Amino acid sequence: MKAKKKTSASRARKHKGMKPATKVGIAAGLVIAAFIAVLWYIHQDSSAAGRYAYEVGRPGPGEMAPPIRLPTTRGMTFDLAAQRGKTVLIYFQEGITCQPCWDQLIDIEKNFSKFREAGIDTLVTITTDSLDLLKQKVSDEGLSMPVLSDASLAVSKAYTATRYGMMGQSRDGHSFIAVGPDGHIRWRADYGGAPNYTMYLPVPNLLADISRGLVAKPQ
Repeated sequence: MKAKKKTSASRARKHKGMKPATKVGIAAGLVIAAFIAVLWYIHQDSSAAGRYAYEVGRPGPGEMAPPIRLPTTRGMTFDLAAQRGKTVLIYFQEGITCQPCWDQLIDIEKNFSKFREAGIDTLVTITTDSLDLLKQKVSDEGLSMPVLSDASLAVSKAYTATRYGMMGQSRDGHSFIAVGPDGHIRWRADYGGAPNYTMYLPVPNLLADISRGLVAKPQ
């Protein structure tokens, strides 16, 4: 016990006897290290944007979003017009047969607080599968977010989302569209087109693209 007290006292005397210049140097070093860490984080975040190639279909940024009224796996009807005042992220995907698309949705749901920080208030996903099949898939995957059935393809074609997948014009690809509070499209990225047919993006990359897109002015 005495040895420990002696050691603590010795450290205290050593610290107390530290020269002011040394203390200033240590403090400055900590500030510089923190600044470098912040720059590294910013660089990592910004470099995540644009790593996955995408097209920008029509309607695109600056255009009014076409109406959406579709049944959901929650037993309700989703009406895009009722979302005025919110920023809605619409995720068109290939549906039941595309497991990477569902993995994408699962990861988005797990990290949705980060999407809120990026400016997204609501997320809905749209496929051309029938509602009964989607209800079973949502249950199997343990999802809570609403999945919309566009079995007639009317909405998918209005957004030209069927042009960016591997299944021709019969299914959607892998498209994200952010609709602003005023009903106009603020950002769009169609990742599922040829030749890459990207069907999954890591959440950091998707968030980086969304964040950069939401601050950009429509062309």
